Amino acid sequence: MNNPITVGVIGGSGLYRMRGLESVREIEITTPFGPPSDAIITGEINGVAVAFLPRHGRGHIYMPTEIPYRANIYALKSLGVQDIISISACGSLREQLRPGDVVIPDQVFDFTKLRKSSFFGEGQVAHVSVADPYCPELSARVAAAAAAAAEASSGRVHRGGTFITIEGPRFSTRAESRVFRAWGMDIIGMTACPEVFLAREAGICYATMAHVTDFDVWHKSEGAVTVDMVIRRLNANLELAQEALRRLIPQLPRSDRLCGCAGSLATALITDPARIPAQTKERLALLTESDTVDA
Repeated sequence: MNNPITVGVIGGSGLYRMRGLESVREIEITTPFGPPSDAIITGEINGVAVAFLPRHGRGHIYMPTEIPYRANIYALKSLGVQDIISISACGSLREQLRPGDVVIPDQVFDFTKLRKSSFFGEGQVAHVSVADPYCPELSARVAAAAAAAAEASSGRVHRGGTFITIEGPRFSTRAESRVFRAWGMDIIGMTACPEVFLAREAGICYATMAHVTDFDVWHKSEGAVTVDMVIRRLNANLELAQEALRRLIPQLPRSDRLCGCAGSLATALITDPARIPAQTKERLALLTESDTVDA
C-alpha cells in the first residue's frame, strides 16, 4: 500500500472485517504517550488508504477510563490521518431516538472525572477552542453516507444532538438518567471525551456515527441496560456502519477543507517558546510544528 493514510476509523474490532477492504496489514506504533489500544489495521477501499483502530483493544480489554486516548490519536496523527470517523454505541435520552437509529451529534458534554483530556502540560500550555467540537464538514459527509446506507435497511439517521460522556464503566442510575434528560442531553456514552478534544488539538477533523442500542434507564417501558443488549444491537448495526464507511471513505481525502480544524493550534499556543522544556517540545513536535500552526 503506497497511498498516504489520511482516513482513520476508531471503533469496534469487527469494523475492518468488511467487503472491499484490500491490502490489509497491521502496524505496531509506539508514541510518547505509550502504546495505542492495539495494532492499527490498514487497508484500502477503492484506492483510498484507511487505518482502523479498535478503541477498547481486540477482545475489549480496556475500560472506558483506561483507554489510551492520547496514544490513539497521536498514533493516527503520526500516520498522516486528517479525518477520523468514530463509531460508537450510545444510549438514547429522547423518545424519538430509538434503538437501532444512528445519530451524528454536533455537541458533547464532558461528564468524565478521571481522564487526561489534553496532550499539553509539563511546561507547554494550549487553550484550544472546542465551541463546535465535531467537524461540521466531515459530520455532514458521515450523515449523508449513513443515510444512504440506512435506506436499504429502513434505518433512521438523525443529524445533530448533544452526546454526554460519563466515566463508566457502570451504566447510569435512573436518577442520573432523568437529570441528563433535564439538562437537554440527547445521547449518552462513555468514550466520546476526551477523544474528540484530542483530535482537535491534533488538527484532525473528527465526526461520530453513534448507534443507539438502548433507552438508558429513564424509559419506563424498557428494562435495565445490559451488556448483552448493547452488544446485540450494536452487532445488528455493524453492516450499516460498514456500508456507510464503504460509501464515505472514497470521498476522502479532501483538498477543499473550510472547517479550520487543521489550524486549531494557530491561536491556542500561549507559552513563551524559550520557557518550554526540550523534552516537552520534542514530545509535542508532531502537533506544534505543522505548517498550519507555524503560519
